[in-house]
Amino acid sequence: MSSFDYFTLSEEHRMLREAVRDLARDRIAPHAADVDEQARFPQEAHDALVANDLHAVHVPEEFGGAGADALASVIVIEEVARVCASSSLIPAVNKLGSLPLVLAGSEALKKRYLAPLAAGDAMFSYCLSEPGAGSDAAGMTTRAVRDGDHYVLNGVKRWITNAGVSEYYTVMAVTDPSRRSGGISAFVVEKSDPGVTFGAPEKKLGIKGSPTREVYLDNVRIPADRMIGDEGTGFATAMRTLDHTRITIAAQALGIAQGALDHATAYLRERKQFGKPLADFQGLQFMVADMAMKISAARALTYQAAAASERGDADLTYQGAAAKCFASDVAMEVTTDAVQLLGGYGYSREYPLERMMRDAKITQIYEGTNQIQRVVMSRSLLRAADTGKRN
Repeated sequence: MSSFDYFTLSEEHRMLREAVRDLARDRIAPHAADVDEQARFPQEAHDALVANDLHAVHVPEEFGGAGADALASVIVIEEVARVCASSSLIPAVNKLGSLPLVLAGSEALKKRYLAPLAAGDAMFSYCLSEPGAGSDAAGMTTRAVRDGDHYVLNGVKRWITNAGVSEYYTVMAVTDPSRRSGGISAFVVEKSDPGVTFGAPEKKLGIKGSPTREVYLDNVRIPADRMIGDEGTGFATAMRTLDHTRITIAAQALGIAQGALDHATAYLRERKQFGKPLADFQGLQFMVADMAMKISAARALTYQAAAASERGDADLTYQGAAAKCFASDVAMEVTTDAVQLLGGYGYSREYPLERMMRDAKITQIYEGTNQIQRVVMSRSLLRAADTGKRN
C-alpha cells in the first residue's frame, strides 16, 4: 500500500494493518516465490498467522476468537495478499467455511467447531460446487439421507480450496430432491469421518500454494446434530454466507493489485533508460496514475461493503457482489499493466509480477464468476426497485 491512506480508520484498525503488514513482509513474503514454484501449502504463513491470532479473526470471542469486525478481516486478507495470494486464502477460507456456523449453527455446534478453529488447531473449508454444479449451485446432486439419528452423505464436491489440509468442511447436500434449492441442507463433515477422501491437487494457473481438490463423500455417516440450521435451509445459508465472504475476495484482489503497483513503482524509480529513470516518462506516469486511481476506487468499494456486512445492511447482496466484481477486475487490469511496466523483467520469475498476474485471475472466477456477480447485482437492484414501487 502507498503512503497515502485516504480512509479514516480507527486506531485499532490502523494498528492491525501495521501489524499484519510487518508480519507479511517479514514472515510470509520471503516464502511466496517458493510456495508458488513448488505448489506447496504455505505452512510458514499458516504458522505465523496462527501465532499472531490472525488466521481466523472473525470468530466470536465467546468461542475463543478475536471477535473482529468485517473490516478487520478485510485488512488482514488485503495485507497478506499484497505479498502472497495463496497465503491470504488461509484467513479468507477459514471465514468462508465457518461463517455458516456463525450465521445459522446451534450453540453446541459453534462451540464444538469454532473453538478449535480459533485456537489454530483446525482449518475450515466450504463445499458448495460440484463437477456439474458451479454457477448453478442449486443443481447439486450430493445427497444426504436421514437414517435414524444420522445422515448418510454421498457425492463429489469440486474446486474445494484448502481441501486435504482443512480438518472441517461445511458441506451442502440435497435432503429433499423435490424442492430444488429449498431441499438443500448444510452439514459439518470432518476430514477423519470414514468415507471422506480427496482427489489429486488441481494443477492451476495461480494460487498454487493453496491446494484445490475434489472431496469425495462415500457413505459418510454423521450424527444428525451436525446439520447447520434446520433441514432445507442450507442453500439460503450458503447464499447469505457468500454475501459476506465475497468481500474477502475483494480484499484479496485489492491486496494483489496493491502489491503489484508497489513493485512496479519501485522498479520505475530504479530502472533507467535513455539516461533517465523510467519514472520520468510521462506515458508510464499516466499508467501508474490510472492503476492507483482504480485501486483507490476498489478499496473504497471494498471497505464500504465491509461496513455493510458488519451492519447487516439490506443491500449487502449488491454491495458484496459489486465489491468482488470491481476489485477483481481492477486486480486483473493492474497486474497486467504492472507486468507491462517491467517489460521483459515483468514476464520473468525474477520478479513477482507474473505470479501476481496469474493469482489475480482467479479472483474474477471463484465465489461466483464476475458474470454471475453482474446477475446478482442486477437482480438485487431490480428487486429493490420493485419493492419501492409496491411501497
